[in-house]
Amino acid sequence: MEKRDVKLKSTSKRKVSSEGTYPDNKKLKSKDSDKNAFKMKNNEKNKLEKCSNLKDPKSSGCSVSTSERKLIKNECLKVSKNDKGQLVFKDFPQFQPNMSPKEVLQAGSFGGTYFRPIYSSITKQNYKDEWKELPDDWLKGLNIATQVASLTYRDSVNTYKVKCGGSLEMWESSGWIASQDPYGWFQWYCRFYQGRRTEDDERQIGRWAKCTGVKGRWRNNLITKVVRSGCGFDDTTVSPVVRQTLQHWGYKLTKEDYEEGVKRVKPK
Repeated sequence: MEKRDVKLKSTSKRKVSSEGTYPDNKKLKSKDSDKNAFKMKNNEKNKLEKCSNLKDPKSSGCSVSTSERKLIKNECLKVSKNDKGQLVFKDFPQFQPNMSPKEVLQAGSFGGTYFRPIYSSITKQNYKDEWKELPDDWLKGLNIATQVASLTYRDSVNTYKVKCGGSLEMWESSGWIASQDPYGWFQWYCRFYQGRRTEDDERQIGRWAKCTGVKGRWRNNLITKVVRSGCGFDDTTVSPVVRQTLQHWGYKLTKEDYEEGVKRVKPK
């Protein structure tokens, strides 16, 4: 097992994804065109623009002050899970992922590439070793070079042994990346979980809801496929790409969520 300060070597030119990912399987494409699928609403663009002048997101301590949120002092917000296994954020009760950032990483995600060295076309800067800001216990037992900051995407690293997602360049050109979190949604989630609060929180939580909330596109896509397959909700042979995608957004389908979602599935 390599130490956390391992030096990374480039072994492939294959493009990899860092932003919260969507399935790239052609069978899972929406009826909407790619252009419409990634088009941002005007109010979302305005929120994104506000974030361009925020204080350094890696400032010491656990928080970044804004005009809309109280400054969190001394210690990070303590996060717990409710009886449904959902994470509870008292200041954002509508945000209910059931996998913490640590659980997402430990389960095997992003093909092991999320915190690889990158050049951001948003900030015009190079980034590397960003994983070092994470708590040590989040990375315990992980090989940094192959499971956290690899330049090579490995399907075998992922929980469901499949690839999903597009390139960082795609997410940047689609307008989803804020300068404070150049790697994307999961980087925002790691920092939010540790207590940072910024003006971009509502936009990012809104993105999560559209993907994996109660009415989220991919959560309900998976439920529908499970129903029509006749298999159990936890049968990983049903839509492994969608399951991996949901994991990247901090969610794993539960029996309770499945049984509730079945009520919304329309017959063929």
